[in-house]
Amino acid sequence: MLPSWLTEPLWDQFAALLPERPTVDPSHPLGCHRPRISDRIVFDKLLQLLRFGCSYQAIADTTCSATTVRNRRDEWIRLGLFARLKQVERRRRVRPRRPGR
Repeated sequence: MLPSWLTEPLWDQFAALLPERPTVDPSHPLGCHRPRISDRIVFDKLLQLLRFGCSYQAIADTTCSATTVRNRRDEWIRLGLFARLKQVERRRRVRPRRPGR
């Protein structure tokens, strides 16, 4: 697990980009589908993948399956969230030049 002082700022920026999603799919024909795994849990799993270079199966546990992590990653890529997060970070890092430099 990664320390929260490292993951919290990243999560705050990423969460601001996420669309609203219901916990349970209201269009499910039986109205009783399993609740959606929290985006925060999946985000933390993706950070673990990047940090430790492990497989999806290695980070899967009772909170989140490897399939859920891959599917959510693909969903977020389709929505362009990682590209938008990169833009946010770039804008945050750009500092105005001081006169005379």
